[in-house]
Amino acid sequence: MRKAFVLDTNVLLFDPQALQKFGSNDVIIPITVIEEIDRFKREMSENGRNARQFSRLMDSFRKEGKLSQGVKLANGALLTVELSPGGPLPGDLSGDSADNRIIATAMNLRKAQPKRPVVFVTKDTNLRIKADALGLDANDYEPTHVSTEELYSGFAILNVPPEAVDEFYAQKKIQLKEARLHPNQYLLMKDSTNPHHTAMGRYNAEIDCVVPVYKPAEGLWGIFPKNIEQGFAIDMLLNDEIKLVSLVGKAGTGKTLLAIAAGLVKTVDEGVFHRLLVSRPVFPLGKDIGFLPGDIEEKLNPWMQPIYDNIDFLFGASASKARRGAGKGCQELMNQGLLNIEPLTYIRGRSIPQQFMIVDEAQNLTPHEIKTIITRAGDGTKIVLTGDCFQIDNPYVDSNSNGLTHVVERFKGEGISGHVSLSKGERSKLSELASNLL
Repeated sequence: MRKAFVLDTNVLLFDPQALQKFGSNDVIIPITVIEEIDRFKREMSENGRNARQFSRLMDSFRKEGKLSQGVKLANGALLTVELSPGGPLPGDLSGDSADNRIIATAMNLRKAQPKRPVVFVTKDTNLRIKADALGLDANDYEPTHVSTEELYSGFAILNVPPEAVDEFYAQKKIQLKEARLHPNQYLLMKDSTNPHHTAMGRYNAEIDCVVPVYKPAEGLWGIFPKNIEQGFAIDMLLNDEIKLVSLVGKAGTGKTLLAIAAGLVKTVDEGVFHRLLVSRPVFPLGKDIGFLPGDIEEKLNPWMQPIYDNIDFLFGASASKARRGAGKGCQELMNQGLLNIEPLTYIRGRSIPQQFMIVDEAQNLTPHEIKTIITRAGDGTKIVLTGDCFQIDNPYVDSNSNGLTHVVERFKGEGISGHVSLSKGERSKLSELASNLL
């Protein structure tokens, strides 16, 4: 039997193409949703762009027939705009609120056709609770749902015969035919008879072999890996063949610090990239930087201070080294054009060639926003995405549906991408205890 899916406003602001993702069922848009979308269409944010896209899409469907009577979509779905009824709601929900009118629409549809399954779809947790209390079948919209418990970690521990470890060290490569590995997946190979006889490697899909992990003798601007996960991350960050890197981990695991350190090595020391571009969302993505006093640089300081802190720390750690950036400071590198720190607000439409680009706090981005960023990469650009999927400020995404987890799962089979999940905090003992206990 065909189901009726009643969509909430936030579903369409999250994904304006959601109309066409419910198969050959009935898709119902309450008139209240159209009114709410209208209030967003003038915004210059991602919500505003999605609202305008949805409005254009709905207007194109009008040419196929009357929306009040239902318009057939290409996938067999029937799209209908439904007027909100004045039907009764419980006394506590009798107020004139948009959410209540949308719920009333779903309840009226269920009352009119009791045998037809009616599903209310919303990304608002409290609204799902209210709908469930009224006996409605309420679901979240999760077209890109990736469980954090099942998220690809980027590395594996593999027990191998002792001769395999010896062969790896002697030949600098080994073929493991039995293991099913993703391109650029990292391995900790353990001797099955001696747990202390180990080797770290990365699967190179082009030659179908596991190759050694690169360990820079001088570290990265005075930074050395403190655990095997950081060692894997450094190898990936310094590999010019890996164009897309994702680092996921809790606070204090070194994601941003390692990424910036590697960017400075590749830009300032080796000159592989023309510029190190470090960015993070001025939340939400697309919102202007506001009415803080001062010029654009002064406005950005509160948002970008964590990045400045990491760079200042690296300059202090490398002060004793005879390198081009040592002792110059962040501002001088910016004046020379080697370093640029900016928000993601104005990235749409740009082309970014030959740059080492770091996107911090990427867990706050939707899959569509992540796509917008990665498609900006020009020839020779490397993009590094860092984030903690459990520290999300965006109300339209969660730990399972954000753009960072979406990228990890979609790109895990691609030879130009790599991923590592960092689990051990190295900022301080206090920071590690706070992450685990609080």
